[in-house]
Amino acid sequence: MSAIFGPVPSRRLGQSLGIDPIPAKTCNWNCVYCQLGRTVPLINERREYIPRDEILAELSATLEAHQPGEIDWITFVGSGEPTLHSGIGWLIREIKKITTIPLAVITNGSLLYLPEVRQDLLAADAVLPTLDAGNAQLYRKINRPWPELTFERLIEGLKSFRLEYKGKLWVEVMLVEGLNDSSQALTEIAMVLKEIHPDQVHINLPTRPPAEEWVRPPSQAAVLRAISILGEIAHPVSPADGNFDLSGRASIQDAVMDILTRHPVEEKILRQTIDQYTDGQADQVLENLLQSGQAQVVERFGERFWSIAKAVYSDKRK
Repeated sequence: MSAIFGPVPSRRLGQSLGIDPIPAKTCNWNCVYCQLGRTVPLINERREYIPRDEILAELSATLEAHQPGEIDWITFVGSGEPTLHSGIGWLIREIKKITTIPLAVITNGSLLYLPEVRQDLLAADAVLPTLDAGNAQLYRKINRPWPELTFERLIEGLKSFRLEYKGKLWVEVMLVEGLNDSSQALTEIAMVLKEIHPDQVHINLPTRPPAEEWVRPPSQAAVLRAISILGEIAHPVSPADGNFDLSGRASIQDAVMDILTRHPVEEKILRQTIDQYTDGQADQVLENLLQSGQAQVVERFGERFWSIAKAVYSDKRK
């Protein structure tokens, strides 16, 4: 499996070239809304899961294969938590030496209480941590973290990082119906945000298949309430438009799996993309993925999504 994937259309970062420095579902949270399914087991060990030199060499080759303007951002976005890779700081600094393309890190923020992790991310142009709750009880219920990763440590890390970091700090809030979309829950989140002072707050909705089938996106009224309570810097993130890049891999099937390992893709979009690269062979490619046992189909609100076979969903029929 390649550590580099895309470019893929990103809701916030245009055409984003992804770097996934960890094996699939290596994470210290088990969020109820996770599009990659349940985290089994939780992992909270920082180490060099994939050799840093290999990642950098693969990235360099990928950059050389693309024309200027084809990549808007380079993004560390793991199929889990990317700061668990102990070499992420070295990678960020080395990448900044070879390209002027801005670099982002999408992280749950759980390890920012560690000085070494904060230091690792200082050279990034944008860091996007998560804040889904304004109190410890709701944090445990939504994010289901490694036991030692307390709510207090999460907030401590975010506040400390803000004091040290000079780049763009964009906090992500995933709204889940009945959990954190009430006025009280949103007010508690807003109070924490005032202590962190992010540059932007991105309101996300669980539109892809979640780990737990009961997870639902909030109503439009709840989204408007969130915008009002979270303040002027908060805005909902719209679905991304654009094409997945399936070039540069030994086969289309491998390229598709590189994408699915990082997030499920709606079937109609996946078919359109494969057809562009195979002259109408999407049916055969998808059938091969099913027969090989690499992928599965998960339904969500009547739409079919493709995900990796090892992703664990509570009920993939929902």
